Amino acid sequence: MVISVLFAVLTALSNGGASVLQRRAARTVPDSEAMRLSLIGHLLRRRTWLAGVGLVIVAALCQAVALATGPIAVVQPIFVIELPITLLLAGFAMRVRLPRRSWYAVLAMTLGLALGMASAAPQGGGTSVRGMLWVPALVLTGIFEATLIGAALGTRGNARGALLGLAAACGYALTAALMKDAMGRLEDGGGALALLTSWQLYATAAAGVGALFLLQNALQAGMLVAVQPPLTLGDAVISVLYGVTLFGEQLRTGWWLLPELLALGVVAAGSVELARSPLASGTAPPPPREPG
Repeated sequence: MVISVLFAVLTALSNGGASVLQRRAARTVPDSEAMRLSLIGHLLRRRTWLAGVGLVIVAALCQAVALATGPIAVVQPIFVIELPITLLLAGFAMRVRLPRRSWYAVLAMTLGLALGMASAAPQGGGTSVRGMLWVPALVLTGIFEATLIGAALGTRGNARGALLGLAAACGYALTAALMKDAMGRLEDGGGALALLTSWQLYATAAAGVGALFLLQNALQAGMLVAVQPPLTLGDAVISVLYGVTLFGEQLRTGWWLLPELLALGVVAAGSVELARSPLASGTAPPPPREPG
């Protein structure tokens, strides 16, 4: 469990750095290239974006280790700390100092995460998905994603960024669930051949690419504060649902729901406060544009 938590934190650090670098590159893309494959071609010419992709790869490796050694309901909620990490790294990159209230918000999100994890106490569950459980899960996920993307196409600005951020969160949660299932084939004694011949491995890559595409469009459409909260909170909540329904992981219920809901409220309040910071609200001086 300690190893899974450690690598989950490393994943959050890598993803936070990747978000800062990718948003810096995505904001230079014209609006006319939104939701088009040409968006990726434009970003491929940006060294900042490529560095962000490198951090995404590091995060994926750390996430694989975390999921292979712990429940998905433990690993994915830790990614809530991506929001404060992202803003802290963005402030450092832009030489903008966060006000004291923002630091209190960072502390609130950290304590909220700790309270939520201690209250829910995720445990148990299998290492792979049994039977045909993937069929209804993929169908419902597809409907949810289509609804979010359709709603996003009907709006602009931060609203589109938030909707696409939530869609990307669902994609990343699905990627994590598929990755854990694929790693489970390896642990079940099938060896590397069982891993390489599992459809989950290739579905992981497809889901990850799709989530990355949605995230780039979210970052291009809205400010970081509009994208990151639904991205991190959505990833945590949806991942817990996958962990419980697909892997049979167990959470505390009954009166434990009270501190769990309190923890969620504390994290949400911290997110709102961070949204008021000059950096998150977009009132901080913009970084210099990357040449080319």
